[in-house]
Amino acid sequence: MIEFHFKSEFKIQNKTDYIDWINRVIVSEGFAVGQIDYIFCSDDYLLQLNEEYLNHDTFTDIITFDYTNGETISGDIFISTERVEDNAKKFDVEFSNELKRVMSHGVLHLVGFGDKSEEERKVMREKEEEKIKMFHVEP
Repeated sequence: MIEFHFKSEFKIQNKTDYIDWINRVIVSEGFAVGQIDYIFCSDDYLLQLNEEYLNHDTFTDIITFDYTNGETISGDIFISTERVEDNAKKFDVEFSNELKRVMSHGVLHLVGFGDKSEEERKVMREKEEEKIKMFHVEP
């Protein structure tokens, strides 16, 4: 089950479209959907998590906690909508596109894709683009 939680003023519209999309993203990678919680929050909220759990004193757009069990994908995906908004401006893309990139990024981590090396980041970016294109595709 995919659920959305809001720790800021941000609210996602058309939740069903996003849930259907994320389900299809997971299945497209050969996995089953477990419990995935997206928590949309502020920079400060995510910074606190980053410091507390990862010992990083930096702002980030996403933190993913992986609870995957075998082929069943589960996790908590925290997204700073302030970072998403800033990155959308920085990269000159629409907020909705950047949001989908970050949302798919979290799921891609849960199915096993990394982003530590340059090669991993290249593959991750290609996968993000592939998954964003799936948003309006009918199942």
